[in-house]
Amino acid sequence: MDTFVFVLVIAGACGFTVLNGFRDVANAIAGAVRTGALQPRIAVVGAAAFAFIGTLLSTSFSLALLDRASFHYHSPASGLGLLLAAIISATAWLLWTWLRGIPHSSTHALFAGLAGALLASALLHPEDPIGVPLLILGGVLIPTIVTPVVAYIVSFAVTIPATWFMRHSTSSRVTRVSRGAQAVTSLAVSLGNGLQDGQRNAALLTFAFVIYTGTETTDSIPWWAPLTAALCMGLGALGGGWRITHTIGYRLVRFDPLRGATAQGVSALLLFAGALVLHLPLSTTQAVTSSIVGAGANQRFESVIWANVLRVATYWLTGPVICLGLGWLLYLAMHPLLG
Repeated sequence: MDTFVFVLVIAGACGFTVLNGFRDVANAIAGAVRTGALQPRIAVVGAAAFAFIGTLLSTSFSLALLDRASFHYHSPASGLGLLLAAIISATAWLLWTWLRGIPHSSTHALFAGLAGALLASALLHPEDPIGVPLLILGGVLIPTIVTPVVAYIVSFAVTIPATWFMRHSTSSRVTRVSRGAQAVTSLAVSLGNGLQDGQRNAALLTFAFVIYTGTETTDSIPWWAPLTAALCMGLGALGGGWRITHTIGYRLVRFDPLRGATAQGVSALLLFAGALVLHLPLSTTQAVTSSIVGAGANQRFESVIWANVLRVATYWLTGPVICLGLGWLLYLAMHPLLG
């Protein structure tokens, strides 16, 4: 039974990582494709390559996640069942939001699903200590609140000196320089996506391996975990995720190449800081979307379609609750089969 569940978890984690790359490439390329800074095919291939590189670039974030998100499980089968319930619930929700063209955080969906499964485990095994409050607080609530607010404010503020610096330039020169900067920052966001989501998925694979083998320490990441995560992220990114690209690039705010480059630069810096300095799981989706809205809002004319922004924000707030409930139900349903 343990081996069978382990295989299911690894297969589910790989599928989830492919979906993650497929969805999140939209965050990196939406602005660049919208303003013509990159051709769609070039943007997708570049995003896939840099997401691959970012996943392999470092393992420090993966190790930090393993340390913070560790939890107690009743047996190897039940521990793997917790991960499987979280993966299935997050995957189902992300597929639904993709069909609706809604950008949503895969990180927060996964952590919320895991928290729900842990709550179900606590119901069945009250003696088991769990870290659900810390998981929800550090993995879902704080990043969900902080990331959009910081990204919006910083992008809005940085747009002021950026436009002032280019005030004496001709329109054609501003467009040319901004598109070049936007091409670079688009790839930087993809690199940050690998550092954040790619390494998180490598940690997920490692955690499944640790539970299955009964390893007591997680002071290193096996070489195959980041490589597998990187390949799955890159493969998924090649799909393009055009539904979400259209939402971010066309349905939330009207922006020019200068503001697009500013937003993507801020997003990339937030992702780098979260992965390499703070070791905080930040959402690529929320960082990019909020940055674009913030930079686009800093214009003399009304450019933000607030009704669509509010619709996306509603999904961001309700998604973790739904994933938590799905994880809870799935683990209760699977528990009799886990022994």
